[in-house]
Amino acid sequence: MTAVKSDTTRVLIIEVHHVVAVGLAGLSNDQKDMNVECQADTVAESIGLAAELKPDLVLVDFRLTDGTGADAATAIRQLRPETKLIFLTREDSDAARFAALEAGASGFIHKSRAAQEVVDAIRTVADGGNLFTPRGIAQLLNSRREIEAQLERLTAREKEVLRLMAEGIASRDIASKLGISYTTVRTHIRSLGSKLGVHSKLEAIVKARELALVE
Repeated sequence: MTAVKSDTTRVLIIEVHHVVAVGLAGLSNDQKDMNVECQADTVAESIGLAAELKPDLVLVDFRLTDGTGADAATAIRQLRPETKLIFLTREDSDAARFAALEAGASGFIHKSRAAQEVVDAIRTVADGGNLFTPRGIAQLLNSRREIEAQLERLTAREKEVLRLMAEGIASRDIASKLGISYTTVRTHIRSLGSKLGVHSKLEAIVKARELALVE
């Protein structure tokens, strides 16, 4: 933990990769108006630190070792509604963005963005701004409705088959795992192809992530 500077935005970093966390801390602490109070890499730890340190802003990754950044963000907002949240992650799906928005985040930034953009985002959100535009929110809501409509078209068994396909499990092994015939698995895969346009392992992975059937 570093010494607190006066008149600064107190930042808590939630990041599973230590090197990235250290880099973010150094970047923030180089700014006169920011101070990193502490770092965490789990949902449980981040909730405890947020309650103890009362940060002004939390910079959170989406994938954590014991859950998601959305889990952490939701819990932190319940403890401290005034704390601002920004997701900084390699995730690049509408499902992840919607989860962040639903958890109360004011921004969602990909880790490929320039360092100065991250600094500017922290300042904008700390000052009460929101990185989600009305148009962006509307697009996410439309995307969410489309995802829900696609899920409603699938049977419970088709969802299971898609999830296992996305995990790289072969059709015969899916049949064994689910206690059904190989022919039945092929029938489900054909149905998924018709309903969702899934015709390969790669397409299955992409679609399953879009539908939040796998992480």
